[in-house]
Amino acid sequence: MSANKTDALLKWLITITVIFALSLTVIFFALSSIKELSTPEKIQYRNQALITTAIVFLVSAAIFNAYYAAKRTQAMHKNALAELLQWRLAAEKNLEIDIQNAKLNQDRLIAERFMAAIAQLGHDKIETRTGAIYALERVAQDFPQEHWTIIQILTAFVRENAPSQQVQVEQQKSEYSPAVYLGRRRVRSRTTQQLEQNLYEESPKIRTDIQAALTVIARRNSLEDPLNQKLDLRSTDIRRADLVGANLQQVDLRGADLSGADLRGADLRGVDLDGAKLVGSILYETKLQKAGLSGANLCWANLNRANLSGANLRSANLSGASLRAADLSGANLYKANLQQATLKVANLCGAKMFLANLQGAKLGKANLHQTGLIGANLNGANLNGADLSGANLNAAKLKQTEVYFANLSEASLTEADLYQANFIGANLQRANLYQANLTRSNLMGANLFGTNLVDVKLEGAILTGVKNLESQQILVALGDRTTRLPDYMEAPTHWRQSG
Repeated sequence: MSANKTDALLKWLITITVIFALSLTVIFFALSSIKELSTPEKIQYRNQALITTAIVFLVSAAIFNAYYAAKRTQAMHKNALAELLQWRLAAEKNLEIDIQNAKLNQDRLIAERFMAAIAQLGHDKIETRTGAIYALERVAQDFPQEHWTIIQILTAFVRENAPSQQVQVEQQKSEYSPAVYLGRRRVRSRTTQQLEQNLYEESPKIRTDIQAALTVIARRNSLEDPLNQKLDLRSTDIRRADLVGANLQQVDLRGADLSGADLRGADLRGVDLDGAKLVGSILYETKLQKAGLSGANLCWANLNRANLSGANLRSANLSGASLRAADLSGANLYKANLQQATLKVANLCGAKMFLANLQGAKLGKANLHQTGLIGANLNGANLNGADLSGANLNAAKLKQTEVYFANLSEASLTEADLYQANFIGANLQRANLYQANLTRSNLMGANLFGTNLVDVKLEGAILTGVKNLESQQILVALGDRTTRLPDYMEAPTHWRQSG
């Protein structure tokens, strides 16, 4: 109810009270004027009229006083609220001014620290430059809004101070040419590889200030990185860098030289390393899922227990690399060079290894289930105990390959060259060996149940002790008098007439 309405109601109440009091007084005085009443009765009525009138006026006065007291209290309350509001507005204004001053001071402090550190990056002394790098890291930590700018400055510092040096070896141009990215790289000779290894071993230690910049980049808070933006470290020379446990996601390392770098446990998931050099690098337990390593040079690298699932290693050079127990499931190794590489107990399930060079590679107990090895070179490789079930080895080269007790059930080896291969105890159940060359191969104790031996060359092959071999399979194969069959089986007539 508004104040005006309250005042009007009060006025009406006072008026009614006064009228009521006067009416009672008049009534009592009228009654006291009746002639029939005795004098004491008249006096009594008059006294009652006066008392009633007094009571009514006293009550009216009390109500009026209470009302105006309430009005005074309300006015004081309003004044107090107004003063409080003015104080609050003044306090908020002061706080806003303080915040603005604090921001100005902070901006000035950032600018001072930032400019001082930037100026020291170009200092002659390496100690001063290193200190400036760590000073910039502290600024990035204290003021997250400057995080990305500072990290970009440090990557630029690395690019400018450590450009990639071209190693003067034969076929170096082809390694860094666009042909690398298209996978059209020739396999280097052992002489060239040995020369490159010697150059790697003689490479200088990384500069302290460059290492400091890489350390800051590697341990940055990646949650502060903008989405879909990358740090540019392309074509940098960061050989022998210490990047243990480094977070290198969202870093572009195409063509970078990381030879001899320690990347144990580093996070390189999805990182672009196309054409990068990682000769002799330590990548133990490194996360490289879906990383781009097309045309990368990983000679003699330690990739034991590394996760390379889904990685693109097209035309990569992994000769002599150690990939023991590494996860290469679903990886693209088209035309990759894995010559003399160690892949024992590695997971290559579903990997694409078409035309890959696995000559002399060690694949003992490796998981090659449903792996694509069409045209791959496995000459002299060790596949003892490997799981090649369902693998595609069409036109693959397996000359003098050891396949002891390997599982080749339902594998496809159409037109594969298995000359002098050793399949002792291997499981070739339902494998397809159509037109394969098994000349002088050793299949002693192998399981040939349901194996397709149509037009398979078995000249000089040893089949003594094979399991589940049937005469129908021998009749469609191509053997001669030098083929050694189980004791219970006679050589077909056309075999005895040949050779």
